[in-house]
Amino acid sequence: MKLGTDVSSLTTTAATAAAQGLSIVIPVYNEAAGLTALHQRIRDLASVLRRRYGLPCEVVYVDDGSTDATLAIANGLAADTLDVQVVSLSRNFGKEAALMAGLDHARRGAVLFMDGDGQHPPALVEQLVGHWVDGGYDVVYTAKAHRENESFLRRLAVHGFYAVINWGARQKIPEDAGDFRLLSPRAAAALRQLPERNRFFKGLASWIGFRQVRVDYEPAPRTHGVTTFNAGRLLGLSIEGLTSFSVAPLRFASLLGVLLASVAFLFGLSIVWEVWTTGKQVPGYPSLVVGLMTIGGVQLIM
Repeated sequence: MKLGTDVSSLTTTAATAAAQGLSIVIPVYNEAAGLTALHQRIRDLASVLRRRYGLPCEVVYVDDGSTDATLAIANGLAADTLDVQVVSLSRNFGKEAALMAGLDHARRGAVLFMDGDGQHPPALVEQLVGHWVDGGYDVVYTAKAHRENESFLRRLAVHGFYAVINWGARQKIPEDAGDFRLLSPRAAAALRQLPERNRFFKGLASWIGFRQVRVDYEPAPRTHGVTTFNAGRLLGLSIEGLTSFSVAPLRFASLLGVLLASVAFLFGLSIVWEVWTTGKQVPGYPSLVVGLMTIGGVQLIM
């Protein structure tokens, strides 16, 4: 689909769902230990969706530069109840890039995104598909039902992140919303058209609009391996989201510029007042500072 194509006319009704089908995009990074078991659950899910909705499915595994046997295992997965695509990235580009690579390679109409660690329950997918086919929703996103099992600092950091990124935003990102979501054919087409180089998936999936509905769930415990999202990677992802999607950094810079210019103005007035009342000659250093602060403040505002 070309950039600028009108996607509002693409239907998402039950009558066309079977013809359009569903692509399941799963980024994987060093998930060799659990990939076979996950694929079996996806196969079972595809069988259920075909029986209930007549919905043909495919799964797109995006190997994000794994250093174990993930790619080899993915290439050998059975393609009986659903089509299997394997996309191999040349190195570890990160989850955001892997999600978008999967979206670009998805050949069906609707697109479902889920993690490859097994913590996103495939059994919940049937409910997400129901909201799309039966309810007519274009974006069905999931969110953690609670964070009671997380530390206080992590909960505080998550709350602070959403507060900052939604500061002044016209389209808010729902707090606790994750990447586990379903996009209807027209929502997926709209997301493909966005020209951003560095994409923040959660933000863009909310920004495109359309009818959206939230589904709360509890992530399943990881059964294989360990998470690759340490504090450093989560911090990097948060910074990338703030700088690529949010206007908060620009607003902060503008406020800092106003503050700096105001201080410079008051400092300048104090110099003028000192000269006026005492008649003393003011050295060049204070006036130089006033000039630099004023220029710096104006630049930040602009």
